[in-house]
Amino acid sequence: MGKEQLINFIKTNIPNISVTQTGLDTIAAHFEEIEFSRNEYLLKQGKVSDYYYLAEGFIRAFTFDSEGNEITTFFYPAGRVAFEASSFFLREPSTEYLQAISDCKVYATNFEKLNLLFHSVPEFREFARGMLVREFVAYKQRTLAMINKSAEERYANLVSHNSEIFQHAQLKHIASYLGVTDTSLSRIRKEFAKK
Repeated sequence: MGKEQLINFIKTNIPNISVTQTGLDTIAAHFEEIEFSRNEYLLKQGKVSDYYYLAEGFIRAFTFDSEGNEITTFFYPAGRVAFEASSFFLREPSTEYLQAISDCKVYATNFEKLNLLFHSVPEFREFARGMLVREFVAYKQRTLAMINKSAEERYANLVSHNSEIFQHAQLKHIASYLGVTDTSLSRIRKEFAKK
């Protein structure tokens, strides 16, 4: 299949711009296909993040709070880019982990290659800009939801927008992502099932 999944993703995420096959091939050449088995790490704390397009599978981002508890910060389904932004752009060690929670196929690139594409391929510049906006919006929505939505509303949103995560993620990881205890998540799930 080659890099068709990556090329199709790029094509569908470059709004209102036609991109030549040569341009797409140039972009794809800067990405490497890598497979990760379930529970393998794409990124560990202390390492510098690469940039991944997740073609297949699910990735969980997590860190540890001040008391050493593991807190899930994000779930990435297939069809998303996954990277730790501050580590990637500032070239600093990450404080976050990226872990495959199912077998995954990704297309990976590093900062130098992404920067080269950004400055030499105008179509990629539009693509990268769009991806940054998409991920910034997702993080902003998550941050606001932790403040202005109830746990029940956050759960309902996860069910409606990313229900397949329940097939792959452990409930304790979903609970920490929602900012609730395992017991609270169990109660919310029971109440939700009655509706």
